[in-house]
Amino acid sequence: MAKTSGIIKIHGKEYATVAHRVQLFQAHLQRLSLKGSIRTSIVSDSDGVIVMRAEIWIDEYLVAVGHAEEVRGSSNINKTSALENCSTSAVGRALGWCGFASTESIASA
Repeated sequence: MAKTSGIIKIHGKEYATVAHRVQLFQAHLQRLSLKGSIRTSIVSDSDGVIVMRAEIWIDEYLVAVGHAEEVRGSSNINKTSALENCSTSAVGRALGWCGFASTESIASA
């Protein structure tokens, strides 16, 4: 499989995929000999709306938090995988606040 840059264009803007942001985060930790983790939790899941929280930890320090909200069934992906989609979005936003983002936006694709 060919390696990609992890940057994709949507509606004329460049976005870093969440997978790319996670890779950058892991490489950064390794270069600096630090330990880190990405922790997710469900804030709420009711009436078809899911809210997730993602935390970025480096050593014992909480360095960033990201939240996301998805509506079950609002898109093809959310018909089957709303929870997973929401979790990934929250992780992408939290990593964006740490500086692992595209040049144009904290939002991920």
